[in-house]
Amino acid sequence: MGSGSAFSWLPCLHGHGRRGTSCAAACVMLVALVILAVVSVDPRAQASWFLLSTSAAPAGSAASLRQPSGGGWGGNGGGGGGEHLLVTSSSFGGGARRGRNSTSKEVLFQGGGGVDGTASAAPALIVSSISGDVVSPSRVAVAPAAAEPTMAPAPAPAPEWGVGDAAAAGSADDNIIQVTPQVQRRRDAKLERLELGLAKARAAIREAIKNKEKLPPLPDKDYVPVGPIYRNAYAFHRSYLEMEKLFKVYVYEEGEPPVFHDGPCRSIYSTEGRFIYAMEAESRMRTRDAGEAHAFFLPFSVVKMVKTIYEPRSRDMAPLRRTVSDYIDVVAARHPHWNRSLGADHFMLSCHDWGPYVSAANVHLFSNSIRVLCNANTSEGFDPSRDVSLPEINLRSDAVGGQVGGPSASRRPILAFFAGGGDHGPVRPLLLKHWGRGQDADVQVSEYLPGRRGGASSYTDMMRRSRFCLCPSGYEVASPRVVEAIYLECVPVVIGDDYALPFADVLNWPAFSVRVAVGDIPRLKEILAAVSPRQYIRMQRRVRAVRRHFMVSDGAPRRFDVFHMILHSVWLRRLNVRVVAPPA
Repeated sequence: MGSGSAFSWLPCLHGHGRRGTSCAAACVMLVALVILAVVSVDPRAQASWFLLSTSAAPAGSAASLRQPSGGGWGGNGGGGGGEHLLVTSSSFGGGARRGRNSTSKEVLFQGGGGVDGTASAAPALIVSSISGDVVSPSRVAVAPAAAEPTMAPAPAPAPEWGVGDAAAAGSADDNIIQVTPQVQRRRDAKLERLELGLAKARAAIREAIKNKEKLPPLPDKDYVPVGPIYRNAYAFHRSYLEMEKLFKVYVYEEGEPPVFHDGPCRSIYSTEGRFIYAMEAESRMRTRDAGEAHAFFLPFSVVKMVKTIYEPRSRDMAPLRRTVSDYIDVVAARHPHWNRSLGADHFMLSCHDWGPYVSAANVHLFSNSIRVLCNANTSEGFDPSRDVSLPEINLRSDAVGGQVGGPSASRRPILAFFAGGGDHGPVRPLLLKHWGRGQDADVQVSEYLPGRRGGASSYTDMMRRSRFCLCPSGYEVASPRVVEAIYLECVPVVIGDDYALPFADVLNWPAFSVRVAVGDIPRLKEILAAVSPRQYIRMQRRVRAVRRHFMVSDGAPRRFDVFHMILHSVWLRRLNVRVVAPPA
């Protein structure tokens, strides 16, 4: 499938003269079979109308938007051509697979589709690369899965941005996906100004990536990111400041609570409600003028849908999907922005396990939009180059400060600890089999805390007494124990193969946590015991340092907290898309 010629909708030129009617029918059937073949290979190919030309690709070839070009924040490795501004995967990300994932869970959902789960045809969209080459939808080619990107700054110098429209703001070394609406009646001057501002921000961030060793720390009255907890602290700081200076989000006002503009704030899904409320109350980065917005938030809550629309135990998610599909239809009918980019500058957010499934309500929401998800499972279609991993935080009360803090390493006698959740999912039974029922005093693993059924106080005390806190996946990949461990200054041990960890495009997770593959559960004690006391002390200090990025504020959000880190993740992904209005 390296060539897109099979998708070229050409007139029938088979020499059949006036008998072209039957020939045309045959052609239509042939093209339909080819399209079905593509979709059967890659279920997301049906909506991959965004094309990305790289310097390594021959002229006229194209790759899907969902295939990252590499690049990022780090300082090792190399790479040619232009690069995305974010790290699209890492050793903590996992790779896309089909069938059953690494925990032997059957993958029930692989691709997008309509409300009923069937494939939907995407409308035509003209997309051009940064170099200005225009590629029509008939030239779509499905690229093989990209290798894990090396983390290196873009080798080419940052472009000098001058005065001009946004369409001219690119350069040959810039792999940002450029989206041009097929139908545009008049020049959109506001959009051009927005994109020019984003182009300048990209240049500033690239300059920071290249010159991090040559420039003094950026001034900041609150916090200056430094140290190994970051992939590139200087570039992250520059990007964060650019976001604060420029980024504007429009929240659609359509929809009524509780399904819209509402969410849980004290539960395992608390990050969903906390973000919705904080975004609604945001005054600095929220705009009520859609023409000034760089990104558009779809404020529906999957958790609230499950509580109000879903019929218990039916396993029927069709009503939830219809609700989202209808909402997008309303938004598209009342506003021009969804149709302008087919959702590429829009984002949804969900901490419920079913968030990825509900996102299939609209093919563009699934394949083009930024999906901010707790269930960030790379074996089930989560793509770190487009989607955002949302940290799962189990808040029991509004007094978040009471859930934070812990003793030093010398006052933590237990090597590793896990309890709670019962026989939940395919990973935890393996953990219980090898380490449960008091088999080893150093690795304390149990279904529930004895006599307390996982009571909050003793559970927290046990985490505070442990050096490593085990965070195995359940039925889905995300675990609130990761943030619980960070809050309590216990080094998290992530057990699972398909979980794309939160903020991994910025944070250097191996510096303050341990990743254990499911197949290495029998070697768990050996792996953890190999961490020297000196190395552990460093890791614990880093856990304490990184905690600010996972904190939920008791009042209004604070700079660099979890709310702003989520927005920064959306900001990075918005930087990698350029929406261009053609001249009048």
